[in-house]
Amino acid sequence: MRSTIAAAAAVLVLGFAPAGAEVGDYTPAQTRENLETPLPADRPVTAHERTAPLYPLLANPESFEDNFAPGAYLEWQTIQLHPDTGAICGNGSPYKFFLNRAASTSNTVIYFEGGGACWDYPSCTGAEGVRGARNPDGIPDNYLDTSNPAASLVSPFVFRQHPWSRVKTQRWNIVYVPYCTGDVYHGDKTAVYEDPAGQKPPLVWRHNGVRNVRAVLSWLRDNIQQPGQLLVTGCSAGGAGAINNYHHLRRDLAAQKNFLIDDSGPIFDAPVGASERQYPSRRLHEQIKAAWGLAAVIDYASGDLPGLVLNNLGSLNRALAEKYPHDRLGIVFFQQDLNYSAYSYERFYEDIVNAPNERAEARRILLRWAKDTARLKATLDQLPNFGGYFPYFRDLNDSHCATIVDFRHGDVQELGLELSDFISSVLDDSGPVLDAFEEDQQADKDKPVDLIYFLVGLLI
Repeated sequence: MRSTIAAAAAVLVLGFAPAGAEVGDYTPAQTRENLETPLPADRPVTAHERTAPLYPLLANPESFEDNFAPGAYLEWQTIQLHPDTGAICGNGSPYKFFLNRAASTSNTVIYFEGGGACWDYPSCTGAEGVRGARNPDGIPDNYLDTSNPAASLVSPFVFRQHPWSRVKTQRWNIVYVPYCTGDVYHGDKTAVYEDPAGQKPPLVWRHNGVRNVRAVLSWLRDNIQQPGQLLVTGCSAGGAGAINNYHHLRRDLAAQKNFLIDDSGPIFDAPVGASERQYPSRRLHEQIKAAWGLAAVIDYASGDLPGLVLNNLGSLNRALAEKYPHDRLGIVFFQQDLNYSAYSYERFYEDIVNAPNERAEARRILLRWAKDTARLKATLDQLPNFGGYFPYFRDLNDSHCATIVDFRHGDVQELGLELSDFISSVLDDSGPVLDAFEEDQQADKDKPVDLIYFLVGLLI
């Protein structure tokens, strides 16, 4: 009863209006009916998909309780997945994800959680701190509910009633995909990492990202309505997870309209054998291909994604744009991002490791970041359905992740653009997706201190 009353009130608060209905929205009458009798899944996984030879869509055993309450609208539900689905965290603990349903629409946001990446003992055990693997000890049941205040800081994409950053997808179903495998949701390999100090037992770590996403996808197919519209997004490792898994989510959920926003998780060009000076991400890509078992993953994806090749992971950008010319795709990150860029280069280049001070280290990292960014921008400039939005600086989280906390201070001031303009362009239906690159390197730094960002900075 509590859920029904809350959902009925929230439908009014969220402003459902037939005149503004879009693809995937239900009529007011259907919305009211959903509050009492939720619509069942209308495109469950087929027997063929269950028995596919590689990466099948597997179901929870019938006797397993996944905790799903179909009528619990506008509240976070913890959805349990059984290991038989292929889902498991890096440390071997059960994998789960989080669902927040809306009664008024089938449209869905799939949000990939951000976090670090790992490929050795220190980073996968969490000894490397913020730049190691997220959730090395697994995922708590209450990870994303009202008892966890940090949940509200994640992003307006997962905060329905954000006080000042609004986006139409806040009315949609929200699927929050947590991160616990250290492989930007892209790995398929069980690794054994030795303690470099030789004092602790080896770490058995499951880079299981691809199979976890497949299990989430299978559950969605079996339990809720096919989305009319689908947005796949996330920041940092979640941004990389969004673009890495977009093809299969888009193909297997088969929404009528499909959108991607990769926030601060770029997959740069890095051809095998190319000059490291020209392609700074090459060493990182060589490391993760081996550590995460990407050869099998890329071989599987390339079967129906022409243009994607293991020899250059950055080929994914053009491959997606050409495979899905009517989808609207976007990537956003700051030119001064010192987080993802540090992951990309600092452990691989001696001049960074041996920098005399933090300022010199940051400069050497950002020079490489600028080179990779320029090449990505040149690629996206040729793709009308794939926009790139590159503001200069935000005084929060080392300029990392443009869509966390809120959408403010992601402006390109000389062009009169706000980050919300870019997001709206991606979620629009017509014309090329917006491209923008901020040339002014001082205006962002001249802004006064933002009190909210200052307080958030104390927490992260």
